[in-house]
Amino acid sequence: MGDVVGARRESVALPVPSLLVVAGFAAAVVAQGGYYLPGRVLSGLLVGVALVLARPRPNLLAALGGTLALWAVVRGLLEDDVLSSLPTVAAVGVFVGAVVVAAQADQAERELLGTVVVGVGALVAFTGWVAVAFRVPGWTTVAEGLLRAASTLTYPNAAAAVMAAAAVLSLVLRSSQLTSVMSFLLCTGIGATMSRAGVIALAAGLLVLCVFWGLRKTVVAAAPPLLGAVVAVGALLPGMRVADEPQQLVAVAGLVAGALVALGLPRLGRFAVPFAGLLVAGGAVAVFAFADRLASRVSFSSPDRAGATGAALDLVSVLGVGPGRGSFFFNGGNEGTRFMRYVHNEYLQVLVELGVVGLVLALGVVGAVLVAMWRGRGTSLWAGAMAAVVVVLVHSGFDFLWHLPVVLITAGVCAGLGFPSTRDGMNEGTAA
Repeated sequence: MGDVVGARRESVALPVPSLLVVAGFAAAVVAQGGYYLPGRVLSGLLVGVALVLARPRPNLLAALGGTLALWAVVRGLLEDDVLSSLPTVAAVGVFVGAVVVAAQADQAERELLGTVVVGVGALVAFTGWVAVAFRVPGWTTVAEGLLRAASTLTYPNAAAAVMAAAAVLSLVLRSSQLTSVMSFLLCTGIGATMSRAGVIALAAGLLVLCVFWGLRKTVVAAAPPLLGAVVAVGALLPGMRVADEPQQLVAVAGLVAGALVALGLPRLGRFAVPFAGLLVAGGAVAVFAFADRLASRVSFSSPDRAGATGAALDLVSVLGVGPGRGSFFFNGGNEGTRFMRYVHNEYLQVLVELGVVGLVLALGVVGAVLVAMWRGRGTSLWAGAMAAVVVVLVHSGFDFLWHLPVVLITAGVCAGLGFPSTRDGMNEGTAA
C-alpha cells in the first residue's frame, strides 16, 4: 500500500465547488448539525450550488440517489403529504453532492480538503470538551445524571460520529504537530460525548485502517492520541456528574497533560511501550473508581432502544408507512407507554418509513459508494477515507444520523476522497 497521497504543489487552493461544500459543512456544524429547517436549508443550498457548479456527468451513484429521493416523493404523495418527503430528498442531495464534488478534486486538493474536515472536527471536539469542563448548558446534554459533550451540534452521538470519522482520517494525513494535536482533540472529544456507539464506530474504523493501511502504521499513529485522550478524559470524570462540583482546574491540567502525552510519546523510543502500559493501567483504575457514575455508559443495555426496535419491526412492510411517519410506541414498564420518534437505527428507520423498496435503494447507494471507493484504493488517504465511511456506516446502526446534514456531508466528503483519482482534477471521479 503506497504512502504517498499525491505530489505536493507549491500552492494548493480548493476550487469553488469544494469551498461551497466546506461552507455547507461549517453551516451545519454551527446550526445544530443542520437538523432544524434553517440549518438544513442553508447547508443544502450551499451543497446544491456546489453540485451545479461542478457539472457532474451522469453516474450510478447519482442515479441511485435520485431514485431513492423520487421514491420518497412518491410515498409522500401516496400519503397525501408530499412535504414529508423533503427531508429525505435533502439528505440524499447533500450526501451525493458532497461525494461528487470531493471526487472531482485532484490528490493535492483532496489532502487539503481532508485536512479541513479534520480541523473542523477538532474544533467540534474542543468545544465539546469545553462544554463539559465548564458546564456550558447549550453545548451539553444531561443523560443518566452525566454531562455529555454535544458541542454546537447539540446531540452527543452525532458529534461523536463526526469526530470518529475525522479521527481515523486524521491518522493518515501528513505527520505534523498540528495533525497530532487535532487527532488528540478528536479522541478526547469522543470520550467527552460518552457515546458508546461512537467508541464502537471508532474501533471499526481503526480495524479498517489496520487491514488497508497496515497494523504497525495504525498502532504507531493511533496510540499517542488515544493514550493522550485517556489522560484528558480521565481528568474530566471527577466533574462529569451533574451532582458533583465542577473540577475545571483538574480538567484543564488533564487536557494539557494529555496533549503532552500525544506529542511526546513518539519521542520516548524504547520507553514508549512501558509508558503506554502505565497509562492504560491508569485509565482502567479511573474507570473502576468511577464505575458507579458510569454504569449506564459501560453497559450495552438500552431498554428504550430495545422497545423502539421491537415496535419498529412490527411496522415493517414492502412500501413502508411513509416518510416522516415512523412513530414507535412501546411498554416502558413502570413508566407506562413510551414514545420515540426515531428508532436509533437508520437502516431500520428507512425500512419502516420507505419500506423494503426504500431500504434496497439506500443500500444500493451505499454499495455504489463502496464499489467506487474500492476502485480508488492504493494510497494512505484512501485508507483513511474508507475507514471514515465505515465509521459512519457502523454508527448509523445505533443512532439517527442521516437526519443531520453535518454527518451526511462528513461521510460524503470522506467517500469522495477515496474515489478513483482524477489526476489533473478535471476528470470525473465518480462511479460510472
